[in-house]
Amino acid sequence: MNLPPVVSPKDWDAARAALLVKEKELTRARDALAAERRRMPRQAVTKDYRFEGPDGGVSLAELFEGRSQLIVYRFFFEPGVSGWPEGGCRGCSFGADQVGHLAHLNARDTTLAYVSRAPQEDIARYRARMGWEVPWYTLTDGFDVDFGVEEWHGTNAFLKVDEEIFRTYFVDSRGDEALGSTWSYLDITALGRQEIWEDSPEGYPQTQAYAWWNRHDEYDEPSVFEAALKAEAAAQRGARST
Repeated sequence: MNLPPVVSPKDWDAARAALLVKEKELTRARDALAAERRRMPRQAVTKDYRFEGPDGGVSLAELFEGRSQLIVYRFFFEPGVSGWPEGGCRGCSFGADQVGHLAHLNARDTTLAYVSRAPQEDIARYRARMGWEVPWYTLTDGFDVDFGVEEWHGTNAFLKVDEEIFRTYFVDSRGDEALGSTWSYLDITALGRQEIWEDSPEGYPQTQAYAWWNRHDEYDEPSVFEAALKAEAAAQRGARST
């Protein structure tokens, strides 16, 4: 390998500082893109889509599990996929291994679900083998085709307002590869991270950053970060770096 040069700590710090400028530019650009995404027009969902779950048939509305946002990943697991029926798409499986604990998404009123054309018995077996917790449903109609994923994989985001459901975003191909963390998923939703530093349309739900974060098994208890709301704590932290 043709490796970069070995330099002194001072020169290394200088190189790091120069790169950090570009990294911060990228962070700001990513935040601006997420803000633009939150202002995208919405597509009304008018069909009555149906899925099979572990306990029988369910509607698209039921996939929300009582929350206002839903992220649906079309997982390529069906007859014809390499490794069927013992395994699903390797890329989809790689992505599923990256998913963070679902409690953090749920705490932001967001549900993540997978859908595939595999029967439930095959989904249950593969899900148990891989140790995944994401709810996983069987497609029974044209939901995947209607929302941009006739085959392979893709991620759609939906928002439920009262009894109406809207498609708010879609990403596929390499756009899927960075998904998995709580932040990456929230950034593709209509409401975003729902923190007060975000540039969101007026009236969107937002809370103090840090205040809602918690250990994944303690979301039914007051957040240990509630102290972050206090003025003295904010003064100790100083201005938030962007």
